[in-house]
Amino acid sequence: MPPLDLNEKPDQLRALARSFEELHDRVRDLSYTPGTDALHKITPLLFAAQELTATALGHLRALDDSTYTGVTGSRAGLEALSAIVAGASMACSDLAEAISANPYEGAPFAGYPADDAHVRAARHGEAVPRMNSHLKDAAHQFDVGATTCHYLATSIRSSLATTSPHPPQAVAKLNDTQHSALKLLAQGEGRLYERVQRGRSLTRVAAKDGTRISIATFQALAKRGLLTIDTSTPLLVGQAITVTEQGQRALVEFRPTATLATTAVPAPRTSAIPGVRR
Repeated sequence: MPPLDLNEKPDQLRALARSFEELHDRVRDLSYTPGTDALHKITPLLFAAQELTATALGHLRALDDSTYTGVTGSRAGLEALSAIVAGASMACSDLAEAISANPYEGAPFAGYPADDAHVRAARHGEAVPRMNSHLKDAAHQFDVGATTCHYLATSIRSSLATTSPHPPQAVAKLNDTQHSALKLLAQGEGRLYERVQRGRSLTRVAAKDGTRISIATFQALAKRGLLTIDTSTPLLVGQAITVTEQGQRALVEFRPTATLATTAVPAPRTSAIPGVRR
């Protein structure tokens, strides 16, 4: 087997993240009727989740058997990827529990009456909240898996850049918003964290003084290797954000867009030339 090309791994992890995102959306938007319809709709989701678990495990084994283990910070990366495997596996369990909680309509044992409409409605009323709870937990695991894949890809790319023998990359050009965000995060103690509000998980970034930074700006900085994230800490606790050497250079060499102020020059005043008296 040819040796693993670590330079390809970040792109592979981002592709895995997109698969997690797609499955998250499918589970979140699932509409079903209890019984046969639910079984037919949840089954392919469970198969897809099992495939994602196997794919994530394959990435973990490949990295563990590669030169990545000699890269600074690789232990945290491997632990993050193992957490992705565990989360995907828990999502499989949640989907299986949803299938188990699903009310089926088979015939009862001999001597027992068949369910009437009221009994059937009661069984469905008890089953649906349990099924929805398991589906919600599965969707959450897929969301966390996607986020972790993205930041692990960024971390690996950043680690490779710092250990690469090639000449340093050109200093990244920042716009004013990116410069302000990077300057705040350079003060230290910035955090990437996740909060659950109204049943939905929200990923946020906050600087040391509590200033919120948009996810779009944060991702733009991280994608260019200006930031690293401590993925060894759970998102619910908050992952520490560090400005890389490349990010520090971008701050030092930042030049704001020059605004030329135009000052109106008053027209010269003309004085009347007095007439010459003879």
